Amino acid sequence: MPPTVPVAALQPAPELRVPDGPVTELGETDLALIEALQLRPRAPWSQIAAVIGIDATTAARRWRRLTESGTAWMTAYPTHYVTVVGYVDLACEAGAVDRVTARIRRWGPVFSLERTTGEHQLFLSVAARDLTALDDLVTRRLGGLAGVRSVRLSVCTEVHREGSGWLVHTLNERQRSDLTVGQRRARPRPGIGPYERDRRLLEALGVDARRGHAELARQCGLSETTVRRRLRRMIGNGEVYFRCDLTQRLAGWPVVATFRIAVPGPGAGAAARALAALPETRVCSTVTGADNLLLSVWLRSPADCPALEERILRCHPELRISARDFTLHTDKRMGRLLDRWGRARAHVPMTAAPEGLLEGDGGAEGL
Repeated sequence: MPPTVPVAALQPAPELRVPDGPVTELGETDLALIEALQLRPRAPWSQIAAVIGIDATTAARRWRRLTESGTAWMTAYPTHYVTVVGYVDLACEAGAVDRVTARIRRWGPVFSLERTTGEHQLFLSVAARDLTALDDLVTRRLGGLAGVRSVRLSVCTEVHREGSGWLVHTLNERQRSDLTVGQRRARPRPGIGPYERDRRLLEALGVDARRGHAELARQCGLSETTVRRRLRRMIGNGEVYFRCDLTQRLAGWPVVATFRIAVPGPGAGAAARALAALPETRVCSTVTGADNLLLSVWLRSPADCPALEERILRCHPELRISARDFTLHTDKRMGRLLDRWGRARAHVPMTAAPEGLLEGDGGAEGL
């Protein structure tokens, strides 16, 4: 997972309104709209509409219905800055899983949270300012929670693919080409990251990455010209990811599977890039430990898991898949709190855990 933006104290996460007649299925036009926004998150409605064959007013109205129901949403976050990202497995006492989940789902540094099968019931993606802060967050804050029996940590050393690169795969090649012609996704430059003065702008984009320049200016107390200039700089330098996400069950990909894979040294990079390119892949990261590759995929059904493993090992017989787990429920994805149906219900600003919190300083909620 990509590093996240440091923000001030955790803000209240307002519940989202569910309108009358909530979305119960996604039609082809809805899926095409979502994929168009995955490819061009801030493109004008006129361009989006022309590609998918509807008018701009209809496109905007459909998107508003999807977002108000929590079925789809847009967010943004910086590609990197001075943080480290860790993947944490928590094993809890059986009766403590709900309590621990409720406690940590609103912590800013825990930017994703899943309930999984296997020995460790909870799988977390976390961010910290540095390794010392990560140790404090994992060992003392998470490991010290009542009901937690054991903690396992892997530190992310390289991200080969993350969720903003996954597509619904509804558009045809011509439509994708029409949307992306002349567009190039900037690669993050080493040492280039968002500035502290961009913090409020990134927070506003995190809530809704399609907010217009005028609305962002009002929200952040900036001029519209300043907002346009900063956004142009961040996009041009590859400093920010924009991500269109959706309720995966309605998209026809209800199953999340996570694999722990041991990749031998020579050729490890090539194998990681190949796995990252699979259409099912949501996350592919090199991590510390004997199982040095973490792969998370979306599948149509649990029965697709063995077939995917067979495809992987047929192409890469040198790999060893040591563990695979299904996600029973995603409680939080990149700062969005999800309900039991996977719909977005609130937004928690993502933070990086700071170093040096002391006992009695307000607890983990102040992270």
